[in-house]
Amino acid sequence: MVRHSLLPADPSFVARVFSITCSGALIAVLCAPAPHATAQAITIDTRTGNVSTGGSTVDRRYAQITPTKVDLPKTGLDAKTRLELIRVLQSEQGFAMRPFPRGHKGLTLQANGDLNPAGENYLNMVTQYGLSAKPGDAVVLTDIKFDKNKMVFMLNGGPDLKHRFLRHIQLGAGTQMTPMVQGGDESEPLGARLTLEFKGGVPSMTASQVKALLAPLISFDVKTPIQAFTDTLPPKLKEAILNHDVWVGMSTDMVLFAKGQPQRKVREVEGQMPFEEWIYGQTPQPVEFVRINGNRVIRVEVAKVGEAPQIFDQDVVEGLMRTDGTPAVATAEQQKTRIVQVGDSDTNRDPNRQAPAPPPSLTAPGEQLPDTAKNGAGQMKPVQFPKQKPDDYPDVAAARRADQAKAADSANKSDSGTDKLDVTKDGKTVPALAPSSKAPAPPADPDDQ
Repeated sequence: MVRHSLLPADPSFVARVFSITCSGALIAVLCAPAPHATAQAITIDTRTGNVSTGGSTVDRRYAQITPTKVDLPKTGLDAKTRLELIRVLQSEQGFAMRPFPRGHKGLTLQANGDLNPAGENYLNMVTQYGLSAKPGDAVVLTDIKFDKNKMVFMLNGGPDLKHRFLRHIQLGAGTQMTPMVQGGDESEPLGARLTLEFKGGVPSMTASQVKALLAPLISFDVKTPIQAFTDTLPPKLKEAILNHDVWVGMSTDMVLFAKGQPQRKVREVEGQMPFEEWIYGQTPQPVEFVRINGNRVIRVEVAKVGEAPQIFDQDVVEGLMRTDGTPAVATAEQQKTRIVQVGDSDTNRDPNRQAPAPPPSLTAPGEQLPDTAKNGAGQMKPVQFPKQKPDDYPDVAAARRADQAKAADSANKSDSGTDKLDVTKDGKTVPALAPSSKAPAPPADPDDQ
């Protein structure tokens, strides 16, 4: 069994841990047909000797949350407390701390526990159903429903249309059918669903305790839009935006929160790559040129009067947004870590100059296979062409002329009355009998007899 786990970044250990548990299933895997092998990166820390695999990282906004620690009462929810929660939380506004996907299922948060889904599944849900609210966007609790052990919150109207099941029912007789829900011109819902689950039933708690449980996903504090947005980012990136600095790798939203709308926008093409240049400032003040491709900053140029322009093109934001928190620019401590590529596919191999690696094999290094295994029944062998006999004529025209000469000789012999030859069983040739020159006698007349 192979198990991956993600840990917070710390200089004392490697963030990604790789563990292998050997069991009887390992023997079954070795005996089974080998699937297509893929490349795998192994990280070796030379200081501690720890080994970890280089699995793909996910944006930290989709990573698993840190569980809350809210003391909940032991008693169950009664009718009075339920009405109080609906009165306080209904139409309450907050700010999204994580992306909220659309779709009927939505996110599920365990009270003082983990978020489901998380990681790749979280990102796939957003990709499949679309995004309802980005981190920092305002959300409204439009509806609250209670179940035995869960509370269901509808954000921004919820992900479903009203009368979701009645829309599939029609009433009438014969061919005259009338839908139960009239007016199907409503716009598509753009809200989200959030489910808060409890173990053993919903406890009798206050609205402040519910807000504390939802804090990893929704912040109900009073904030400005820029505060709500920067609170979802790493501390270094938050500080840069609040200081109105633009870094390579920032999104357009980060640039707008840091610098505001640009004075000018210019669209150009460099090679085959289109980009947009956002220009901030006017001379004699420093002028900042922010080059954007797609939704990311790829180049920042700061021009000051009387000085050479400063150009920044190294991405420093990508590493800050990783789940392991490792910066894109390696420090002196991180340079002691080496990454070794193992597997059939080598990303450092030049396909134009280097041959591909040999295919996977069950033979041990240096083991010689028997001849019967080397030339199996299903193995293709070299094509054997038939050898040419001495009497064969490779030239078709020459063969045709030889056939014509033989035919002419036979015709000459028949005309000259040459005796024909016949071959006996012993291989000796004897002259054939010549046809008789006497004419056959006519049949006798019966009257003469």
